[in-house]
This record gives sequence, C-alpha cells and structure tokens, in this order.
Amino acid sequence: MPFAQIYLLEGRTEDQKRAVIEKVTQALQEAVGAPKENVRVWIHDVPKTNWGIAGQTAKDLGR
Repeated sequence: MPFAQIYLLEGRTEDQKRAVIEKVTQALQEAVGAPKENVRVWIHDVPKTNWGIAGQTAKDLGR
C-alpha cells in the first residue's frame, strides 16, 4: 500500500488539498501500478512559524 506524506505551509483551501490528494493518488497509481483504493495520502499543514527558510520563519518572510 503506497503511503505519501505531503508537507505544506498552512493556508491551502480544502479544494486545493483535495486536488493534491487526487493528483498524488493518480501519480502513484500510474508509477507503481497500485490500485487507487490502496493509496493513502496524508497532508501535514505546517504553521508558518514552524517552517524555516534561510534562517527565518516563513511567516517572517511573508510567505
């Protein structure tokens, strides 16, 4: 059973997350031949204060 973990900065809409799940599922289905029913996708919404870029938080960088 393929299991994908996706880390995203917080703030994505439910529709955007739904699209990520759909496309990642399709990609795994095509790449490894896994039945769609066996693919799992877990999205981690990471607070911008917990995501560092070049020594600063994503929030401080305005991301």
